[in-house]
Amino acid sequence: MGATTKPERYANIAQKLLMDKGYNVYPINPNYEYIENAACSPSIKDVKDKIDTVTVYMNPKKLESILSEIISIKPKRIILNPGSESEAVKDTLNSHGIAVMEACTLVLLKTGQF
Repeated sequence: MGATTKPERYANIAQKLLMDKGYNVYPINPNYEYIENAACSPSIKDVKDKIDTVTVYMNPKKLESILSEIISIKPKRIILNPGSESEAVKDTLNSHGIAVMEACTLVLLKTGQF
């Protein structure tokens, strides 16, 4: 969530690395049709496949406004990347049985912890 076409942004770098490692990636951003040759969805609710992990690159206040969308798809875990952390988000997701990590997706991928 928070996908971008800007190659210098961590969200874009993480998307490319996830794809390079063979993960199915579903970029979420209502402003784009495709990002890095992957079809972009305006909302996480629009993704038809089951989502295991949501990696977040967005402002916590904006994230709080769409928590119900995330909860509705029931992912196993959410990774709150630096700058997206929020105790309110974490508490809400945990109360719905969704594991929350405050971590950097890039570091997790590069160290084999993803």
